[in-house]
Amino acid sequence: MSNPSADSAPGDRGRDGERAAARVVEEIERLIVTGELLPGQPIRQVLMAERLGVSRLPIREALRQLAAAGLVDHEHNVGYTVARLRQSDFDQIYLMRAALEREIIATLPRFTDEVLAEIRRLGDLVVEAADRGDLLEMRLRNHAFHFAIFEQSPLNLVVGEVRRLWTLAMPYHATYLYDPAARARVLAEHDQMIEALAEHDNDRLDELMNLHRQGGETSAGTMLRATRPPDPAES
Repeated sequence: MSNPSADSAPGDRGRDGERAAARVVEEIERLIVTGELLPGQPIRQVLMAERLGVSRLPIREALRQLAAAGLVDHEHNVGYTVARLRQSDFDQIYLMRAALEREIIATLPRFTDEVLAEIRRLGDLVVEAADRGDLLEMRLRNHAFHFAIFEQSPLNLVVGEVRRLWTLAMPYHATYLYDPAARARVLAEHDQMIEALAEHDNDRLDELMNLHRQGGETSAGTMLRATRPPDPAES
């Protein structure tokens, strides 16, 4: 009987390893975004390998990639932890988001009826999660709603960078949606964004997005101040 690993070409094995690492990156990002892994929490490679059913090799590669992206920190002889933002980091994230999202919105084309219908559907899912009081699901659906809009832009590299910035800050957004008034504002602003998209009014959409972003920034800043490490820039 032949040995499958022996029969596999080196290139095939390399691609398998890349796919495994990519899956681990996606899963660890999900754990960070949903708050299952909290800022500052250690990521134990052995436990993560057992949880995801992979060897430690794709775990190590995924953690290297996540460290390069700024989502996890690595300390020699200590290991990997979920990155904790300092106030200066946080301020830069929102500075970049404001600038990059403005460029994305400026390049959005007129949406087809099919695209608008999909965005309305995603907006309805945010409403349904809010009605159930499922705040985690609401955060994830909110993310999908916004990136369904952003991904219509031809600036795919810029959209990818904005996605990274959102992921960095999302663990700090949990407190925002605990407030019923804040949830209502999010839903109302989504409805207004859809109206602006239907009218292809990108200037109005940019105004709404700025307002939307400010609400999340204020709430996330509250959580950041409660959990942040010392910031050398403030000393």
